[in-house]
Amino acid sequence: MHKIGLIDYGMGNIHSVTKSLESLGEEPILIKNFNESKNCKAIILPGVGAFDPAMINLRSTDLITDLKTWINNGKSFLGICLGLQLLFESSDEGKVQGLGILKGKIQKIPNVVNQRIPHMGWGQLLSTKPNTLLEQKELNNWVYFVHSYHAIPDDNGIIAAQVKYGSEKLTAMIENDNLLACQFHPEKSGKTGEKLLRRWLSSIQ
Repeated sequence: MHKIGLIDYGMGNIHSVTKSLESLGEEPILIKNFNESKNCKAIILPGVGAFDPAMINLRSTDLITDLKTWINNGKSFLGICLGLQLLFESSDEGKVQGLGILKGKIQKIPNVVNQRIPHMGWGQLLSTKPNTLLEQKELNNWVYFVHSYHAIPDDNGIIAAQVKYGSEKLTAMIENDNLLACQFHPEKSGKTGEKLLRRWLSSIQ
């Protein structure tokens, strides 16, 4: 069993992530103050909603400096949905600066013939490099998405998986050393999501 810290800033899908972790035998701990992370083995930044309100809420918690220190110190971190987008420098969705932990920006999903925005529903993960969650040659990893914006990193090398969106491919997962982030919702992705969360949990040092 690991103690897993969930950043609680009023914009996260805390309940569903908590239930998923508990079903896997883990002990989730809500983090409103980094003193509460003392015994945690990993931190999750969940997120649902809009970019600017999320960053404003995060700033009001005084968690940002400690969160950056956690990641820079090589400790395990997982971002989910909006929790991936907040890691970047800025977003087309608003005017507030992001965390800037990753270089790049969040852009509106492109208009594609016969595709709706938001991108909502099940999509197949397409691995772009060896990574923690997807095994080589593994097929049929369908996961649940709901988003209108997607990540455009300066360094394409940190993209670990994509998802097809009509004729386009969108960033579905980022991995950079100890930092892992998913645009999809593993906690809403059934047995596949459970499998991927187990793999992340087993990678925690």
